[in-house]
Order: sequence, then structure tokens, then C-alpha cells
Amino acid sequence: MSLESGNEPSREELIALVRAQASEIASLKARIDELERRLGLNSSNSGKPPSSDGLKKPARVRSLREKSERKPGGQKGHPGHTLRQTAEPDAVEHHFPAACGECGTALTPETSAGHATRQVFDLPEPRPLVVTEHRAHTCACAACGAKTRAEFPEGVNAPVQYGARIAAFVVYLLHYQLLPEARLVALMADLFAVKLSAATLAAMSGACAERLKGVVATIRDHVAGAPVKHMDETGFRIGAKTQWLHVACTSLLTFYRACAKRGSLLANVVGIVVHDHWKPYYTMEGVQHALCNAHHLRELKALIEIEKEDWARKMQQLLRRACHAANLAREREVALKPRLIACFERRYDAIVAEGLAFHEAQPPLAKKANGKRRGRTPRRTGHNLLLRFATRREDALRFLHDPTVPFSNNEAERDGRMMKLRQKISGGFRSLDGATDFAAVRSLLRPPRSRAGKSSTP
Repeated sequence: MSLESGNEPSREELIALVRAQASEIASLKARIDELERRLGLNSSNSGKPPSSDGLKKPARVRSLREKSERKPGGQKGHPGHTLRQTAEPDAVEHHFPAACGECGTALTPETSAGHATRQVFDLPEPRPLVVTEHRAHTCACAACGAKTRAEFPEGVNAPVQYGARIAAFVVYLLHYQLLPEARLVALMADLFAVKLSAATLAAMSGACAERLKGVVATIRDHVAGAPVKHMDETGFRIGAKTQWLHVACTSLLTFYRACAKRGSLLANVVGIVVHDHWKPYYTMEGVQHALCNAHHLRELKALIEIEKEDWARKMQQLLRRACHAANLAREREVALKPRLIACFERRYDAIVAEGLAFHEAQPPLAKKANGKRRGRTPRRTGHNLLLRFATRREDALRFLHDPTVPFSNNEAERDGRMMKLRQKISGGFRSLDGATDFAAVRSLLRPPRSRAGKSSTP
């Protein structure tokens, strides 16, 4: 239909035009809302990494812990780590005055009447590598004349090779301190006058990972069999493709696996699995689930800041109070009172019901303009989150009933964060073998926890 022709449009044509325009306006409005929501998302109210925030860093979320009466810094009775003098220094340097400060008479060491002491702690001067030559002698038997050669020590396999200490030093700097290969090569040359190549670094890493196979398998089995474990996964660049690093951990152990497929989950898992509601975790058999409420708080924060949904504010407040109550009970080594748990659950159900009623009263979202959208009718972000709260209520609130279950999945996220840092510093891996070696070494070299067993949120 064209309005530019000389004929006046009929009433039916005008109605059809208005309906088409209204449908297009609704579709464009939904698209604008979606784009504005994307602009409002950051690392504090979504699953986006902090590196995506750029220079506009969001304000940090206030800690769940209540303000303490203690003063900042070390508390009374804390042993501290202040540098103190040692009773047996490695070297002593004596300093004597050349002349008397009053009359100018020359002074000698024999005139010493006492001394004051100051100690300087410093690194030894870097030295070139110490070369040890192994000589396997051949001895002739006096009885029969046969000649027998001695065996070389275990690990001494080539005419020229690097020793175990330098290999351990290289693997530590490469996989724990995450030093890029080129910088590690430069460091070894500058400090120890050792010229290594990338191939040598890879060989040292591979040999270390091979020796650790048994240890890593034991770590894997202990994590899989633990009563409570955390699981997460993150993208890993391997061979110029996005592959996956899976993390399974407890408060004491961490097992890493580099896999080509995201859905390749750890086998023989029992007990309770804490995760972020990724659906494949629910395909695991014989386990119970606990959802990460830190993820929930971030999603609720976005609904509060962007969509201005009041039920989200109430749910955020409830989860924070429940976390605080669970933390206090855990610190006192007591269980939460059943009446308090029931109170939290009733409030949880009421908020979910309020939110569902709000979203069911909203007009349905417009489908795409071409009308070819398949599947279920699209739902708003808050509506989807409410349905998760309703259907996974037991998993979301499991931390109230079981003191061994934490409020969040921060254990696994913390272990995955250093892996992403390695990728940010040094880029991806050239091959799956290199990524597998890295995962094996990091499973052993897991950094210690500063607050093991604490439940916290961002």
C-alpha cells in the first residue's frame, strides 16, 4: 500500500498500517531495551570478567561481613613477620674508626672496647651454573678378566644435560609465577648466564608433568570423592582455537583438565557439586547440587540497577542476610536454628511469588519482525531468574541446611582466575599437550587459601 498515490487509503488499509507500525515499534523498543541492558552490564552485575570493564571500573560491592570493632592492621598477639636479627650470620664485616674523635690519635683493632651490630639481609651474588661431571668407571676383574662399567646415577641420561634444580626453577617460574617464555629465557641468561630455548622449556615442563601423573590422578580421585566439591570451566586458547579448562576443587585440592569440549565433565563424582547453574552439571548422576549465590547476587544487582525490579532488591537483601547468618553459625561451630531456616524459606517463597506475579502481569515480549522465531515465547531476564529460583529452590538454599556447603562457588572461580591471568600475560597454548602439562603442574602448585572455609560474595 502506498500513500503517495492519488487515491485515499481505505479504513482497513489504515488500520493494517497502524498495526504494522505498532508491531515494528514494539520490536524496536524491545531491541533498544536489550541494547541498553547490555550497556549497563559489567563485572559487578553479570558474569562478565573484570577485564571487560575497561577504564570505567564499577564500584566494588560492599562486603557481606559486618563492621568489626577491631582496629586496622595486625592484632594483639599476632606473631608478625618483621625482619629480625639472626644469632648466626653467614658473614661478618668489622669496621674500626681510623682515629680518635677527640684528639685524633690513630686507633687499631686491638683498642676495640665493644661494638654495635646491624645486619643486612640480601641475596647471594648470582653465579654461573655449577657443572658436575659424572664418570662411570670400567673395572677389570682380577679373577676372570671381564670388564664391568658402573651405572650412571638415575636421571643422568645424556652426555650433556641440565640438572633437576634448574628444571624445577624453570617450571616454577613458568607455571606458578606465569612468566612468559621469552622473559624467562632472558631472566636465565641475565642471572645465571644460561641460554635456554623455548623447546628446552617445553621439554622441562613436559618431563615434570609426566612425573606428576600419579600425583595428579590421586588429586583427581580425592576431589571427585570429596563430600563437597566446586566445579567450573573457562575458555582456553589452544592451537588458535577456543577450548576449555575445567576446574574441580575443594578447600584443599584443585584438579585442572584441559579439554577440547566444554561438556567433558569429570567422571565418578559423588557428594555435592557447587556450580553456577550450567545445565550440563545437572546431567551428572548420583550427586546433589548447590548453586552459586554470588552469581545470583550479580544477576539481581543488574535487575535492580537496570530494570528497577523491586522483588530483586528484596531477594538480594534476603540472600545477604542468609549468608551472614550462615557465616556466623559456621564461625561458632553451631547449626542454624530450624525456625530461622524456615523463616528464610518462607520469605524466599514470598519474594519468588511476588516476582512471578509481577512478570506474568507484564505484556509479552514482541517476537522478531520477520515472525520466524522458533521455540518458546521469549521471557524477560528477571522472569527466567525467578523460574530458576522456583525450580531450584533446594539447590539455592542448600547452604542453610548443610554447614559444609558454602554460599558461593568462589573456590572454583578463584582457581580459574589465575588460569585466565596466564592467558592474558602469555597468550594461548600452541598445542593441547602444552596446555595439559600446564594443567598438571598447576594441580600440584595450587596457591594456599587466605580464608579457607569462608563463605563470601563479590
